[in-house]
Amino acid sequence: MPSATINVMEAAARKAARGLIRDFGEVENLQVSRKGPADYVTEADRRAERRLRDELAKARPGFGFLMEESGATAGEDATRRWIVDPLDGTTNFLHGIPHFAISIGLEEDGEMVAGVIYEPLRDELFWAEKGVGCYLNRRRLRVSSRRRLEDAVLATGIPFKGRGGKTAFLSTVGAAIDRVAGVRRLGSAALDLAYVAAGRYDGFWEFGLSPWDVAAGIVLVREAGGFVTDLKGGAARLGGPSIVAANDRLHAPVRRMLRESLNESDLALAS
Repeated sequence: MPSATINVMEAAARKAARGLIRDFGEVENLQVSRKGPADYVTEADRRAERRLRDELAKARPGFGFLMEESGATAGEDATRRWIVDPLDGTTNFLHGIPHFAISIGLEEDGEMVAGVIYEPLRDELFWAEKGVGCYLNRRRLRVSSRRRLEDAVLATGIPFKGRGGKTAFLSTVGAAIDRVAGVRRLGSAALDLAYVAAGRYDGFWEFGLSPWDVAAGIVLVREAGGFVTDLKGGAARLGGPSIVAANDRLHAPVRRMLRESLNESDLALAS
């Protein structure tokens, strides 16, 4: 059974999700502002974030926050903070594409110890806690058991307008499509990591993600038996330049394939 901490995270995610589901049905009426080129924030993001903050703070009043829209807030307990993305997949949401999620991670003494990723339209709650395992709703999850790159399906993200990393992306995806069974880009890094944990994807890589994109997913993949590192093979860092997640058999081959595809300058930036 989930711990009290996971129950708090689940309850907060489900309450925030009600508004997202309602707003998704009326997306043409939402106020939308631009954070940067092709980078949007909606009133749905803001409402969900306020609800998540209220619910999490009520249950754990001393914890700090790192949230996508409102930034960092210190708590009385300097060792613990929530890392929250209230709507991962905003561009999908705005275009009526039913693939987005709420992501909540709990960091303790600099280590991710619990994560919840909730996909409200499918009512899929992915959750994990250090030492407890990874679950989809109440079913235990394991990463896939595929051993060969040619059988693998990998996920990644495409840099959007205004972001760097295009040459590194083109090099890595070019290498991948020659070596693997398929490459997917569905628009939510949080769900990409959850899908690796669930064995739906065999691996995932991306460059330049923010802490709230990956905080919960790192816990999920590790607790499902997978590996999550940077491109060099070191521990994945929140806000680091790269992330590579895969099952235990394919992580090293995927990371090697990606590194070998990059020129020296792109490899330095991605490492």
